[in-house]
Amino acid sequence: MTELRIDSLSKDFGTFRALDSVSLDIPNGKFVCLLGPSGCGKTTLLRLIAGLETPSDGRIYVGGADQTEVPTHKRGMGMVFQSLALFPHLDVADNIAYPLAIRGVDKATRRARAEELLELVQLPGLGSRRIHQLSGGQRQRVAIARGLSIDPQVFLLDEPLSALDASLREHMQIELRQIQQRLGVTTVVVTHDQKEALTMADLVIVMKDGVIQQAGAPMELYHTPANAFVAGFIGTTNLMPCTVADGAVSVLGHAFPITEGDRIAIPSGEAHLSVRPEHVLLGAPDDGLPAEISFLRDLGESLHVLMRVGDQEITAHLPPGHGHDLATGQTVGIRFRDGEKVVVQ
Repeated sequence: MTELRIDSLSKDFGTFRALDSVSLDIPNGKFVCLLGPSGCGKTTLLRLIAGLETPSDGRIYVGGADQTEVPTHKRGMGMVFQSLALFPHLDVADNIAYPLAIRGVDKATRRARAEELLELVQLPGLGSRRIHQLSGGQRQRVAIARGLSIDPQVFLLDEPLSALDASLREHMQIELRQIQQRLGVTTVVVTHDQKEALTMADLVIVMKDGVIQQAGAPMELYHTPANAFVAGFIGTTNLMPCTVADGAVSVLGHAFPITEGDRIAIPSGEAHLSVRPEHVLLGAPDDGLPAEISFLRDLGESLHVLMRVGDQEITAHLPPGHGHDLATGQTVGIRFRDGEKVVVQ
């Protein structure tokens, strides 16, 4: 049974349409990331699901039941806000148990539930501490535990890791995913960080201008983007104007044959060629598209080679031990790995 279904949902703020007839089905127990740039409508969609905004049109169903007119506190959803919104006058346990307190659950049951969730988020024994005594990562865990306290049907998180430093953020991405897998709760996370979405999600919803551009598994979006926007937003890619004709893709004055496995969206005409940096091959100047190396960056696990062909910049990511003979200003020939060319509109 579909746990969460959005049917033609729209939201207008005056004359501005923030969300435009969005429909999607989120199966029970899946981890979903709403991904897109600022202003794309992802937070508006999350707030509509939570009942914090009223839709201009469309319906919201949870477990087959229409929740569109149901007040927020009766929807059975847990939520973690971007600001965390923890109460400084309460200790950790009372923060976690607060949603239970406002539902009239007795103190002993609330305390037991808080201790159970502290174990789950790896903060055992910290129930009596105040919020100001916690690190950023610990506060994040407390907010997650509070959102889970009511055993929600759907767990909603709005940019939950944005305030954390890079290393802690990566750690919390994995930890949050592991908690979700352990509980099996349907989870929807808003993020603008494509790496975060690829790390955590079963399903990624890419949005732009209030419209879903593509929905699919992370690697499906990475390898088979629906359009140029998705290709450029998911991961890193080389996106170049091209022409498809006579079994070849012509880009920057050079024709590359279409090989088995290449994803070509149109039989002929003008479009965009997307090639991931790890699928760019370098050889002699007369072996492919001639390009001049403008910058080299050795990151240990890979060598990043930036090249220019006229006004177009192309990036290659070479594995360790490769490219030791390359130098800035050198001319090389660019080819693309067979089966790894993607043509999109």
